[in-house]
Amino acid sequence: MIIITNNDKVYEKFSERYKVVLIDGTYKDVLIKVRDMIHLGHKLLTHPLMGSVKPNETPYRSIAIADQIDRVDTGDIIIIEESIMTFDKFAKVDRPNRGQDATTTMKVDYAEIDLSLIGNAIDR
Repeated sequence: MIIITNNDKVYEKFSERYKVVLIDGTYKDVLIKVRDMIHLGHKLLTHPLMGSVKPNETPYRSIAIADQIDRVDTGDIIIIEESIMTFDKFAKVDRPNRGQDATTTMKVDYAEIDLSLIGNAIDR
């Protein structure tokens, strides 16, 4: 498994057990990296929009994909492309970088939420 994330807490917790790619960027940058890897043949293991936090509200996202490269899965391509469109839709309705503008305390909370979401998903 590979975890694509922009959350340092996820990297710190899981990088000894799994391959973790730490993105120096936004939630959307994570989605784009995952999209690029799906086009190479990696399979989605967690949904790109899991959780109830709107994409434009949190600065963090972690997504698990299969480490093995196989045939390109058109279902996964549809999921990631629709996730990017959903992100863009929320960005147009609200401030595009609301999550990036969060206070330090809020960012700590959002990082913990993301860590909990990915942790619960991959520990199953």
